[in-house]
Amino acid sequence: MPTEQGLRDALRAVRDPRSGQDIVAAGLVDSLQTKDGLVQLTLRGERGQAAALEQVRREAQAVLARQPGITNATVVMTAHREPAPAAAAPKAAGRPGLLSEVGHVIAVASGKGGVGKSTTAVNLAVAFARAGRRVGLLDADVYGPSLPRMLGVSGKPALVDGKMQPIEAWGLKAMSIGLLVDADGAMIWRGPMVMSALEQMMSQVNWGPLDLMVVDMPPGTGDAQLTMAQRVSLAGAVIVSTPQDIALIDARRGVRMFEKVMVPVLGVVENMSSFACPHCGEVTHLFGHGGARLEAEKLGVPFLGEVPLLLDIRETGDAGTPIMAAAPDGPAARAYAAIAERVLAGLGRPKQSGPSIVME
Repeated sequence: MPTEQGLRDALRAVRDPRSGQDIVAAGLVDSLQTKDGLVQLTLRGERGQAAALEQVRREAQAVLARQPGITNATVVMTAHREPAPAAAAPKAAGRPGLLSEVGHVIAVASGKGGVGKSTTAVNLAVAFARAGRRVGLLDADVYGPSLPRMLGVSGKPALVDGKMQPIEAWGLKAMSIGLLVDADGAMIWRGPMVMSALEQMMSQVNWGPLDLMVVDMPPGTGDAQLTMAQRVSLAGAVIVSTPQDIALIDARRGVRMFEKVMVPVLGVVENMSSFACPHCGEVTHLFGHGGARLEAEKLGVPFLGEVPLLLDIRETGDAGTPIMAAAPDGPAARAYAAIAERVLAGLGRPKQSGPSIVME
């Protein structure tokens, strides 16, 4: 397998058109990660120059893909904003002290467990990063944190100037309670402890400026959901469900919960929508089909799309390499990318601010 230094040396063949230097010497290489033949490169650039650097991104991806031992190469552009006058600075979504440098905070939620909510959250976050956004991923599922395994990361976060440093993987900045406690330990916590842990992961982590933060919510409608709605101005929620009726009943409760706390519902995702036999290609709807679309129409919220039931999604998640990074041109990645585009389009709709909790 090629070494990181070997890959960096290969990237010196790509030139920065602005300075004439190679992209390594010009400081464009932000991070480089390799695992099991997969390589992901993040290039650093300014937002106003993203279009001009697109050719550099493509050339770098082609160079990496040609290296011996590399089976898949992904290059994304981290678009850093140019400094703006204080009067023109964009309004942050978070309240003072909580995610104040994040443009949009998106909750990915479900009414019940086991419907693929965390898998959806991770792959949507990677899809946003591949689209050039600066993305954070917060694991708010305190009782069942799964992001460390799904991202292939481990170890305690570093502490710098009294703040934890988020783990970086696949173009994302991520934080999970699973990085702070024993992986096999049970979180036997009451509501106030859960709320305190969430606040710490928002206020005591050096997230830095981000365009988007994806929050993997726990299933249900409990303390974590209320804490996020009270303490952060959520840009919206994505509800994940499988097609069968029992899952849709709980998805309906999730939609109604976010409506009660005045958080826009960006839409519903139907996960495990269909299964194609890998041998004969016959498509089977193991859990039914189209139920989430019909439920979204009944509730008056957007339907964001369908994700097929594929073995690759499970295998790559267990291996710590999201399918969006492992097979970005495959059917699953295309489904997630399309959903991510619809979510970004939904962020442009007017939203209410300053949610308050009004439960009937």
